Amino acid sequence: MDIPATHVPRDGETDDREADVGGAHNRVSARDSLFLAAMVRREDAAAEGPVRVRNLSAGGMMMDCSLDLARGDRIEITLRGIGIVKGRVAWREDARIGVAFDEQIDPKLARKPVGSGGGDLPHYVRPTTSGRRPGLRSE
Repeated sequence: MDIPATHVPRDGETDDREADVGGAHNRVSARDSLFLAAMVRREDAAAEGPVRVRNLSAGGMMMDCSLDLARGDRIEITLRGIGIVKGRVAWREDARIGVAFDEQIDPKLARKPVGSGGGDLPHYVRPTTSGRRPGLRSE
């Protein structure tokens, strides 16, 4: 299927393509639709800004971004549960931007609940394992 380089994926699309800076579409992994806050910055600039991730796959993502980024720009995205991911802007239409990652990621890590490990939580916030309330005496 031939898709023009200006094609912008819309919410709910399930095709298996991944946009490339050269205009070729080579999606090899499934895309996961979600809304996730992240931070992005151009590799050659210190300033960063917030973005909203609309969908995420092992090889790239689509985000809403108001920063002045152009096709081909090298960027770093800080994703919750994953960390800093490097990539490049593959396409842009208004505030929607497609990103192709330099290396594959595990997108499921971004969906893990914050604090799910429990190791860094104070004892009074951790889930109980016994079902018994502290201080309750049974006779």
